[in-house]
Amino acid sequence: MSFHLYDERLGAVTEFHPLVPGKVSIYHCGLTVQAPPHLGHIRKEVVFDVLRRWLTVTGHQVKVVANITDIDDKILSKSAAQGIEWYELAYAMELELHRAYAALGCRPPDYEPRATGHIPEMWALITDLIEAGHAYPAADGSGDVYFDVRSWPDYGELSRQRIEDMAPAADADPRGKRDPRDFALWKGTKPTEPATASWDSPWGPGRPGWHLECSAMSLKYLGDEFDIHGGGLDLRFPHHENELAQSRAAGHGFARYWMHNAFVTMAGEKMSKSLGNGTIVTEVTKQYAPRAVRLYLAVPHYRSAIEFSDDSLSEASAQLARIDSFLERAGASGRVGFDFGDLPEAFVQAMDDDLGTPQAMAAVFDTVKAGNRALDCGDASAASDALRQVRAMLHVFGLDPHDPEWQGTATEDLGSVLDGLVTLVLDQRAQARARKDWASADAIRDTLSSLGITVADTADGVRWSL
Repeated sequence: MSFHLYDERLGAVTEFHPLVPGKVSIYHCGLTVQAPPHLGHIRKEVVFDVLRRWLTVTGHQVKVVANITDIDDKILSKSAAQGIEWYELAYAMELELHRAYAALGCRPPDYEPRATGHIPEMWALITDLIEAGHAYPAADGSGDVYFDVRSWPDYGELSRQRIEDMAPAADADPRGKRDPRDFALWKGTKPTEPATASWDSPWGPGRPGWHLECSAMSLKYLGDEFDIHGGGLDLRFPHHENELAQSRAAGHGFARYWMHNAFVTMAGEKMSKSLGNGTIVTEVTKQYAPRAVRLYLAVPHYRSAIEFSDDSLSEASAQLARIDSFLERAGASGRVGFDFGDLPEAFVQAMDDDLGTPQAMAAVFDTVKAGNRALDCGDASAASDALRQVRAMLHVFGLDPHDPEWQGTATEDLGSVLDGLVTLVLDQRAQARARKDWASADAIRDTLSSLGITVADTADGVRWSL
C-alpha cells in the first residue's frame, strides 16, 4: 500500500515517503489571530485533520505542529482601532480559533507555538542568513533586515515563477530595500507602534517579519527537515515561497512535500475578511449541525474550491441525516475500536490517491445503502458488517457521532445521567401519545430537538441521539 500526494513544488501527484519510516511530521501555518476564524480559515484545519486521521489509521505515528501568529501589522491596527492592547486581541482571537477547532471536531495540534515566544530562534536564523550573504540590514538606519531574493537562485521554485515576473506586495514598505521584492526578516520599530510590540535585537528594537516566524518555529519543533508543510492556497506565494527560500538559504533541508487546500468562495470570490464576506464558524454552527458543517468542508477534494451557500449546507445536512438514519437503525452506540481491515477497498484506494475524499464518501454511501438493504431483508450479519465499515470510514472523516470529539467533556457517569433524564421525558411523551394528547407529545419532542436531541420512532421503539 502506498500513499500518493500532490506536491506543489513538483506540480504533480507523487508517492509519499516519510523521512523516517512509520513517522510523519507535519507543519501547517496557523492563523494570524486578528479576528474570529471563518469557514475559509477552518477548511484548512479540517483538511489536515482528515490527513492526520488517515495517516494514523494506516499505521503512521503523526506529529502535527501549527503556529499562532500573534504579532502582525493587522493585529496592531485592529487592536488600536478597538482601543485594546494588541496582545489582548491576539489572545481573545486565539481562544476563538480553539472554539472553532472544537466546534468542528478537529483534534488540536500536538503543539501550537506562538510567534512571540520564539524571538531568540528568529534572531539566530537572521544571523545565519546575514553571514551566508542572503540577508542584509537596511542602510537607512530603520532597523529593518531584509532577505535578498536575488541572492538565492531557486527563489520562485515553489510557485514556479521567475523573479522578473513577480510584483512587490502592494502594502510592502519599500524603505531600505535593494530590490522591491526583498522581504522583511526583522521590522524596525516605528514611532506609532506600542512599546510592548518591540524586542531588542542586534539590529535595533523591532519585531519579526511574518515569513521568518514560521521558519524558526517549524525548524525548532520538527528539525532541520520534515515531511509535509501546508496551508491554504493563498499562502503558497509569497508566504511559503519566502519560508522555503530563507530556510534553504540558511542551510536547512526544510519541508519535503508541500500541500495546499483551495478556497471557500462566495459568489465566486475567495472568502476573506477584507472582502467583508467571511462567515464565522461559531455563527454557522448555530444554524447548522457542526457535523454537517464538517461534512460540507471535508468531502470536496481539498484542491477544489467550495462555493458557500445555504443550499450547500442544507445538502450536507441531508447527506448526514441519511448516514445517521442508518446508524440509528443499525443500533450504533458507544465508542468502538477500528482496524484498517474494516475499511472497504474502494475507500482505501480513494484516500491513498491524494486524499480522494469525494470517492471515499461515495464508498460510505454505497455501504450505507447495502446496510439498509440488509436491515430490510433481516440479514443481521450483513447489517453488522456494514455498520462496522461505515463507522470506520466516518472515523477517518471525523464524523462518527460517537467519537470523543463529539462527546464534549461528558464522562460515562454523566452519559448515564443524561440517558436516564431523556428516558424519563420520553416516557412522559409516550403517556401523552397513549392518551392521544398529540400537542403535548409534539411539544416534548420539539423541546428535546431544541436541546440537540433527535428522537426517532422506529419499529423497535423510540431511539434518541445527540
